[in-house]
Amino acid sequence: MQNTSSSNPIPHTLNPPVFFGSAVLILALVAYAVTFPAHAGELFSRMQTSINNNISWFYVLVVALILLCVTFLGISRYGEIKLGPDHAEPDFSFGSWFAMLFSAGMGIGLMFFGVSEPVIHFISPPVGEAGTLDAAREAMTLTFFHWGLHAWAIYAIVALILAFFGYRHELPLTMRSALYPVIGDKIYGPIGNAVDIFAILGTVFGVATSLGLGVMQVNSGLNYLFGLPVTPMVQVVLVIAITALATLSVATGLDKGIRLLSEANLLLAMTLVLLIILLGPTVLLLQMFVQNTGSYLSGIVDKTFNLYAYEGTDWIGGWTLFYWAFWLSWSPFVGMFIARISKGRTIREFVTGVLFVPTGLTFLWMTVFGNTAIYAILHDTAGQLPTVVQQDASLALFKFLEMFPFSEVLSFIAILMVVIFFVTSSDSSAMVIDILASDGDDHPPMWQRVFWSILIGAVAMALMLAGGLKALQAATIASALPFSIILMMSTYGLLRALAIDAAKKESLTQTNLAPVMSQKSVSWQTRINNLVHFPRRAHVKRFSEDVVIPAMEAVAGELISQGINTSVELDQEASAPTLNILHGEETDFSYQVFPRAYLQPSFVLDEEDEEERKYFRAEVFLREGGQDYDIMGWSKEQVIADIVSQYEKHLHFLHMVR
Repeated sequence: MQNTSSSNPIPHTLNPPVFFGSAVLILALVAYAVTFPAHAGELFSRMQTSINNNISWFYVLVVALILLCVTFLGISRYGEIKLGPDHAEPDFSFGSWFAMLFSAGMGIGLMFFGVSEPVIHFISPPVGEAGTLDAAREAMTLTFFHWGLHAWAIYAIVALILAFFGYRHELPLTMRSALYPVIGDKIYGPIGNAVDIFAILGTVFGVATSLGLGVMQVNSGLNYLFGLPVTPMVQVVLVIAITALATLSVATGLDKGIRLLSEANLLLAMTLVLLIILLGPTVLLLQMFVQNTGSYLSGIVDKTFNLYAYEGTDWIGGWTLFYWAFWLSWSPFVGMFIARISKGRTIREFVTGVLFVPTGLTFLWMTVFGNTAIYAILHDTAGQLPTVVQQDASLALFKFLEMFPFSEVLSFIAILMVVIFFVTSSDSSAMVIDILASDGDDHPPMWQRVFWSILIGAVAMALMLAGGLKALQAATIASALPFSIILMMSTYGLLRALAIDAAKKESLTQTNLAPVMSQKSVSWQTRINNLVHFPRRAHVKRFSEDVVIPAMEAVAGELISQGINTSVELDQEASAPTLNILHGEETDFSYQVFPRAYLQPSFVLDEEDEEERKYFRAEVFLREGGQDYDIMGWSKEQVIADIVSQYEKHLHFLHMVR
């Protein structure tokens, strides 16, 4: 039994340069923003303004290329490649996966901007006359544009890069792995540490800033419902409460805490949307949803590349560029989280799910809240809503809900959703930061996740009390510029790696192989015996010892005599021997025989105990994953022939990609 006395050191999986480097920089930046909030705000604001004025074209071009690239990956031959080994299966059902995508990717933003953004575009459009039907149509198209495919494409490309290299090529599940095709093993040095530190800083400050701003909205809602005063002390208490809930969720893990909260919030969101549809102009909203979607799709190319260069307006800097920079700055966090929950899905499945499902839900949300608000303004039933939207966006949602029966109930559901969105953002960000600081280990000790969860809450409180939230928000946006350059390099590396992976798949199906060697033919009675025999793990282990390992050693001996670096290894715990053939700078070859468990057919055994019904197959695994065929009962010569055949395919693959 493991000794758990206090004399033992606390277990950890930390990567010290990343953990301590990011901690020191976080404390330094918080101290700067807290001590000199006005100076920090001015400095970061100037940086943001300079970027908007001089590099807006670059942001627009980068985001357009990302959307084109993600779309291409979804429909191309690369779509069949899995984010993980070929035999990998998804960890979560489609329902749970969609719920977590929705909560982590947009979440609180929909609560903030669902009413306010369409109304602002309606009463103050970038071009044209305000308050008209044309302004209403343009307001919804612009809102869809900011919250649609472009945002999710940014998240998708980061998640694709991380999941592909992390789960299929067994690199660390951290941002450094995105640069592997570009700088190779240098990702394990200072460059990789710097990239991971950058990702941690963006995640901590981005989530802390949103947590602080969101707590203000919760405070406004509680003041509206229960008269709770809007004061810094109340907001500090709310931050502590939300952080405590997030820490509790972190302690229960991804499979329970984050998944269950995400599913609950998706259910609440759909309930609130359905109530507004039923209580509002139902048929008109459904018509507008279809028309808004069509207007968005028909104008997506023009909107994507429109910099308003001829109109001479700075509107794009306050809206489109702000959103593009915000999605880019948050993509390390959201992309890492999406990668973590997407193992085992094909690229086509991933692109379809990440691009279209959350986008569709977002469009429905914006139509229901935005169009209902604009409809009320056009018909003079909105009261003070336009004024409230312009003065305090945190109150816009609650002022909007005043127009409906049972407004108190609807407002309570909205507050509950805001809290849960923040809890899921906080605990999922704590999980992501912990993975980054642990060199990709996704099962670190619990205290590490709790530490990061508490730190995010503490940073939010410090910045909120000192008035430094706006400074850090501007800094987070400015950080998108260097990250967009890194992302372009990483995307190029992903395309190169996918081309190699696809070439290998093609080589496995097109190579002409030598005939299988055999000393003598196997009788049909022996073949039937092999078919109806369902071996236990011990049988597969003995087969590996008696047949597979000698066959691998024979092949290794011949290759070594030819000057090729070859070895045979045995995983004692799994009883899985592996033949490794190293090729230096080119892709190595690996042939493993792994005992894989299955349930026996019902016609063989009637035992109710599942363990008693298990049997094992001696399946072949290559570097790409399981090959779904069983070699149990083969002779040594047949195993040798199979190894040589697979190696022949591998050499053909290397020939195709040189």
